[in-house]
Amino acid sequence: MRARPDSCPGAVELHQAADGGLARIRVPGGTLTAARWDVVRAAALELGSGEIELTSRANLQIRGLADGVELGARLRAAGLLPSETHERVRNIVAAPLEDNQDLVDALDAALCADPSLAALPGRFLVTVGASVSGLGGDLGLVGDALLLAGTDTGVRVTDPVDAVVTAARLFQSLRGTAWRLSEVDGGVRKITEHLGVTDAPRVTPAVTPVPPSPLTPGVPLGRLDARLLPGVPVRLTPWRSLVVPPGTDTSGLVTDPASAWHGVSACTGRPGCAKSLSDVRADASTWLGTPHDRPVHWSGCARRCGRPAGDVIEFVATGDGYEEIRVTEHNR
Repeated sequence: MRARPDSCPGAVELHQAADGGLARIRVPGGTLTAARWDVVRAAALELGSGEIELTSRANLQIRGLADGVELGARLRAAGLLPSETHERVRNIVAAPLEDNQDLVDALDAALCADPSLAALPGRFLVTVGASVSGLGGDLGLVGDALLLAGTDTGVRVTDPVDAVVTAARLFQSLRGTAWRLSEVDGGVRKITEHLGVTDAPRVTPAVTPVPPSPLTPGVPLGRLDARLLPGVPVRLTPWRSLVVPPGTDTSGLVTDPASAWHGVSACTGRPGCAKSLSDVRADASTWLGTPHDRPVHWSGCARRCGRPAGDVIEFVATGDGYEEIRVTEHNR
């Protein structure tokens, strides 16, 4: 059980990092119109460091902020901050190549409409779609299947929005100080018993990354120059890439599936994070091109922030170099 409250940063309540204020902007489903994308780009250029970070939950981060007041005002005016009370819990990751944004929007509106759900932890996660079902969401939808703590327990739903809100309320009533459903003793069983099960074939959760291409360019180490992609509608993916319209100028992004950048990620590291023991981004860039058989993540300390789901090779800074750890789903 967690001994301290969740302190995930938000778009208004900033995390004070070594390089200034850090804002995390939730983008349920990852879809941004060109106008909203330009609001985020302008904020990064005019208020922050000039870069936008893409997270493993398909959200955005802006670093180097003096405060969150002006950023919050800009996001609110653009419709990117529909509920200040619920903004840290608007964590909905959707399969980026599926037609699911309307469902995501309905889920987001329903979660924000329930005052009790404002107290959900910032780590709470809902997934929508097959290709993101293995990301370990607290709740997940694949067709009519409702996954709980990343597993299909047999619950089938006719009203997915109502089912997610009901399950979220049950989690909130059961969780105590837990951040995730998987941490609640008997939580999955109790929610399953409340919602009921069927004998339908079970869904096997999976993670299916989108390979870089001109339409789905990757962002090296998840850090994007905010001057790029002006006036372009985008859809964010949890693999630190984007879905963009045909003909978009993707200069400066990764479009070759064979690129050495594909499958390589890193936490912020030095100098942005005071807890980091190394400049992991520089070290990862130096290492780039070394053969590897699975995604690789570089972590600046034992917290191992930003580690992707699935089987991963991790390089974790120790202060005297790096410890290599091979992580598989069963030993997380």
